[in-house]
Amino acid sequence: RIYELMIFVRAFDQKAFNMQRQGRIGTYIQIKGQEASQIGSVIPLRDDDWLFPIYRDSGMLIARKHPIVQVLQYWGGDERGLKSPDNVNNFPIAIPVATQVPHAVGAGFAAKLRGTKQVSAVYFGEGATSKGDFHEAMNFAGVFNVPVVFICENNQYAISVPRKKQTHAETIAQKSIAYGFEGIQVDGMDVFAVYKAAKEAVEKARNGNGPTLIECFTYRMCDHSTSDDASKYRSKEEVEQWVRKDPIDRLEKYMRKKSLLDDAYKESVLNKSKDIIEKSVTEFEKLSPPD
Repeated sequence: RIYELMIFVRAFDQKAFNMQRQGRIGTYIQIKGQEASQIGSVIPLRDDDWLFPIYRDSGMLIARKHPIVQVLQYWGGDERGLKSPDNVNNFPIAIPVATQVPHAVGAGFAAKLRGTKQVSAVYFGEGATSKGDFHEAMNFAGVFNVPVVFICENNQYAISVPRKKQTHAETIAQKSIAYGFEGIQVDGMDVFAVYKAAKEAVEKARNGNGPTLIECFTYRMCDHSTSDDASKYRSKEEVEQWVRKDPIDRLEKYMRKKSLLDDAYKESVLNKSKDIIEKSVTEFEKLSPPD
């Protein structure tokens, strides 16, 4: 399931990018390179858990049963596309940096007061950890033992600003120490490492044992957005070094060793994904524009 979702998300990502270049949707924020961080961390959540995504999390929304047509609708400029499906608690994508972090803690605190055993999961980049919203939310979560999982997709750049210029802390994960709860850094290019850390954090929160900060050490193999040129601020050599750690390639090598993947299955998964995506694109392009 994880492999098929990762393949699907990458195929969607490429299609959406192509559509933006063709003028068929507006600005688009690519996912490429962060599939393991997104899919590995969202799988342990229940449908009734609260999810607070950011603008680079289209893949995570798709994994959380958000219709592809609606994801395209959003990137086409119609915010009605972010309406959560029935019985799934997906909050709308947050564009302002870090503003969703206190919202997630509030939802988690409400779940705790109501005794629903729901967990709140919030996603953000390392740049968000420089904002006051992040620190206020972390402090509140620690003080009130809120069932929330903070997931930092540390893709090394806050647009063009490298992580080393964001903070003097050695890791993002250690920022949780000041607020009295656990922080962990995981290899964000390894879907198993991400899944294990997220599963344990979700179970801990659900059992009343408080929050966790997970830093997924990952990389965006693309520009910040379709209006960015990352070659202006990072080297070709750096990108190539990270491409060798591609999360899908790593998973496929493991699966082949375990006889879980062959060329026929790989081709079948990709073709099936592309077929579903193309049908969704056709449906999306038949939608009436917003009033």
